[in-house]
Order: sequence, then structure tokens, then C-alpha cells
Amino acid sequence: MSDPTAHRVPLDPDVIRADFPLFERDFGGRPLAYLDSAATSLKPRAVLDALDDYNERYTANIHRGIYTTAEEATAAYEAARASVATFIGAGSPSEIVFVRNATEAINLVAHSWGRRHIHQADTIVLTELEHHSNLVPWQLLAQEKDADLEFVAIDDQGRLDQQSFEVLLRTRPRLVAFNHVSNALGTINPVREMTRMAHEAGALVLVDGAQGVPHGPVDVQALDVDFYVFSGHKTLGPTGSGALWARRELLDAMPPFMGGGEMIREVHLRHTTFNDVPWKFEAGTPDIAAAIGLGAAMGYLGALGMDRVRAHEQELAAYALELLPREVPGIRILGPRDPAERAGIVTFTLPGIHAHDVATLLDREAIAIRAGHHCTQPLHERLGESATGRASFNVYTTTDDIDRLAAGLRSVQRVFGAPDAPAATDGDRAVRYPVGSHG
Repeated sequence: MSDPTAHRVPLDPDVIRADFPLFERDFGGRPLAYLDSAATSLKPRAVLDALDDYNERYTANIHRGIYTTAEEATAAYEAARASVATFIGAGSPSEIVFVRNATEAINLVAHSWGRRHIHQADTIVLTELEHHSNLVPWQLLAQEKDADLEFVAIDDQGRLDQQSFEVLLRTRPRLVAFNHVSNALGTINPVREMTRMAHEAGALVLVDGAQGVPHGPVDVQALDVDFYVFSGHKTLGPTGSGALWARRELLDAMPPFMGGGEMIREVHLRHTTFNDVPWKFEAGTPDIAAAIGLGAAMGYLGALGMDRVRAHEQELAAYALELLPREVPGIRILGPRDPAERAGIVTFTLPGIHAHDVATLLDREAIAIRAGHHCTQPLHERLGESATGRASFNVYTTTDDIDRLAAGLRSVQRVFGAPDAPAATDGDRAVRYPVGSHG
């Protein structure tokens, strides 16, 4: 019997790191300080073993063969679907559609639901915080349908302005789409309250959970949203995996996103009848191994306890918000000041030093951060920044990683002769590399 008190014990990232083989690699005599989990998370052995098991022991296509390995593959694939459903609180595995990532899931909704329900002069409400994946598909749909896009403003701490939201809801939008957690600033949005308000205004709600599912408990039924999407590769799972959850009645009414094998019931030369959901939306052979690996990631995180994951990241955010301004003169940290209002993401700038130069020099110290606009160019325009640095945390992140980040940023400042920084030593000096402005 499991210990009911286990999930009250704080996570020990030093113990957890033993599950992640990448930390065994030597980077010039240093372990890797991996602070780019918001871009993609590392994979534990449980996930890698699940991938190897499929590829080595029962490789076969699914839903087709009646031989042993094909039935094993089908069972493992559908078990992964059930694991995802349990992890996010879905009412049934049939409400889970496997996709390659959150981007594909949003495009699926935009094409299948949006083309049928968005009409000329209709309004879609988004926010200034959105990742391009939750912006560009709606731009394309709005252009096609001659619909309007409106955007919830943010305040100076990167929090959604609820008064702005209330005003936009008076336009009676068809859809409200926003992220659970900002990938650029770490802002945790009030999903349940915003969903209630949107429903009262007659809108459906899509939530981009790419940064929500990996970093805290998610219950889609309790949130009462209509669509919820996330990517596996940000959730300790493989690339090429992800899920769309939607209310069953919506999925039943939506036409297929793509045509081909598996999504059909009967095909004739001039007409076709379609499969039940979720298979109606899973045309062709999927990335079977990736889906099975995603199921393993759900099991791994579920065993840790997402309440503990959230508590761990909040502690790390608090530590970073206190340490970095004290140790790195002039650093500007963006996003909410209260650690309770943000996930384990700390985005920053150093005056006079481009973020790409910062990331390049940190890499020499085996410190991995993201530099650029993080696929949020409109948000960066709003913030008056062309690029920022971003350190993002996960279950394997330690306070030592953040200490190394602070020391590395001071070293960067010495190289560039920043005010209040000690003079650079020969070992500090580096060549500035030409870099692009991509995310």
C-alpha cells in the first residue's frame, strides 16, 4: 500500500537527477546546469525505457494487426491515452486526441471547430501573452473568415488585466484562447475564473497548457474549459507527442482534421464514413513510440505528485527572485514579483548586453538557458525588448543550478565591463558571436 503522506514530503532534486541520464555527461569537467526546461524538458529513464521497449520488443502498427506484437502495441498505445486522461482529469480516454504537440492541437481546433463556427465579424479574444502557436492559427482563421481578433492587455508585471478582459467580453466573442502559464514570463493565469466569465459571455474557451501540465496539478473538468492542449516534450516526454482534450460533444460534432487511414469506418469511391472519436482525428500511422513514452512520463510525474512539483518550482522561483537581483547588479527580471503568481520561469535582461551573448558565454560554463523572443514577439514588443534571457526549472533543478547562473551572469558582466562588475580576467574574455534574432 502506498504511503498517504508521501506527497507531503518535498521533492529532492538531487535524488531525482539520478533518473536523468543526461546529468551523467561531463561538460568540460562540469555537470550541466539545464535551465531551459520551458523549451523542452529532459527525459527520465522510465520514458527512455518505454521507448526502447516498444522499438526493441514489440514494434508493430496499431489498430490493424491481430498478431501478438501488434496487439501489444495497440494495448500500450491506448494505455498511454488512459494515462493522459487520468493525469489531466479527463472524464474518459476517448476525450484525448494524440497529436505531435500543442501547436498541432491548436491548429486542429482552428481548422475543425473554427472553420465551422467562426464567421464574418465574429470576435476571437486572445491575450498579449500568447506563444505564436496560440496566435498565428487564429490570425489565419480570422483572415479567412474576415473575423476580428482582440487582445487582453497585461499590466507592468505581465499579469492579464482583468478589467481589459471584462471589456472585451462585451463584444460577445465566439472563442477565448489563452495560455495557462506564460512561456515567456511564467505568469500563471486565473483559468477557472476567466473561463467562467467567458462562458457567461457565450464564448468557448481554449487553454494552451504547454507550460501548465508540466508544472502543477491540472483538472480540465474542474477548470471547466472546452479545449485544453499540451506538448509531451515539455512534460518529460518525447518530442512528437502531445494531446488535445475537448468536451466529448464538441469532438463528436467536429469534422476530421486530416483524411486517410485509421480515421475511417468505411471508404467507398465517392463517400466515406468516419471513425469514432478520438480516432477520427488520428489519421495515418502515429508516432506510436512517442505516445507510449508520453504515457510513461505521465506515470513518472504522477508518482512524484504534481502538488510537490508545483511547490518545488515555487521555492526555486522565490530563491531566484531573491538571489539574482542581489548578486547580479542591474539585472532586470520580468514578470510577476510574487513567486505564487509564476511558474518556474525567470526571464531577464542585462543592461547593454544582448541576450544571445549572455547565453553564448553561459554555455562555456555548462549553463543552458534560452535567449531570444521565446516565440512571443508581440509580447516582447509590448515589453520594449528585442530579446531576453530565460531560465526555466523542472523537477531536476537545484538551487545550485541557480547559484551557478548568478555566478555566470556576473562573469558575463565582467567580460562586457558592466558597471559595478569586477574587471575581466583573461579566462573571462570571449569573442562575441554574430547571432540572429530568432526565438
